[in-house]
Amino acid sequence: MLLKHFEGTATTQIDAEPQAVFAALTDIARLPEWNDRIAAVVQPPGGSLAPGSVWKVQMHVPPAKWVSVATVRTYDPVTLRFAHRSQTDDGNPSYADWTWKVTPAGDGAQLSVTWDINPRTFWRQLLFAKLRRRQLADEVPTSLAAIAARSRQLSLS
Repeated sequence: MLLKHFEGTATTQIDAEPQAVFAALTDIARLPEWNDRIAAVVQPPGGSLAPGSVWKVQMHVPPAKWVSVATVRTYDPVTLRFAHRSQTDDGNPSYADWTWKVTPAGDGAQLSVTWDINPRTFWRQLLFAKLRRRQLADEVPTSLAAIAARSRQLSLS
């Protein structure tokens, strides 16, 4: 059976100021610090983040490695919303939409992320999407915990 689409969501409470959480989340140079699957930022965005900004990262999800290109769709430091689309840089039409939202929660913040994965080729639908769906269920909570730690450091600065 082909998996042509899947999505997910995760939320965490963070003991840090909402603006610090948003800053940690959108600091592209530091993505490898909180996302274990990003080995390196190979091309940072050219300037401040804004809709249309592009960056590239080296992904490493064993056994595969690839370069992923991300394009900002929403960047709003007032409402603390950030969304981007990522896809490989090899011309494959498959893509993933990521939407992040930070909201005040008590003395801290709540961080929510949703992902909408759209494999568009036979092998990605047959095999890779199923594997990636399982991997994301483990990876995203780990990333959220690392963003929380980074956010707390920024709040204390």
